[in-house]
Amino acid sequence: MDINEKFMKEALKEAKKAYNKLEVPVGAVIVKDGKIIARAHNQKETKLDTTNHAEILAIQKASKKLNSWRLIDCEMYVTLEPCSMCAGAILNSRIKKVYIGASDEKTGAVGSVLNLFTDYKFNHKVLYEKGILESNCKDILQEFFKELRKAKIEEKEGAK
Repeated sequence: MDINEKFMKEALKEAKKAYNKLEVPVGAVIVKDGKIIARAHNQKETKLDTTNHAEILAIQKASKKLNSWRLIDCEMYVTLEPCSMCAGAILNSRIKKVYIGASDEKTGAVGSVLNLFTDYKFNHKVLYEKGILESNCKDILQEFFKELRKAKIEEKEGAK
């Protein structure tokens, strides 16, 4: 297993935590010098806060750990392509590179809907690589939404 798969598996562990809390299963880890310095998962539903995406929470933890908002020479591994809010936070935090599991055709801001990392001229460039353990990252999302739809159908039928 290569190093990118190793760290994406850690991000998937975070996604599983979100899944178990009935949150959209997205996980992120931030790595510096080959070591994980922050890990997080979606907590929008739990915390009733639309900004509690895995990437934002991981950036907050890494900033606290490094005592700096500048996450220079850090890399992020995230199971789902960041949305525009998260891509903007990644740009602003000066993360060097992002490794992405699955693409997000509905809200992805790193190539699917738009690309904040390449389509606009910002003062910082973020490198990125897509498709790291892509099928594993897609599978957990698909399973989550399949179960969610099933639960909603059962709820409707039970209300009849």
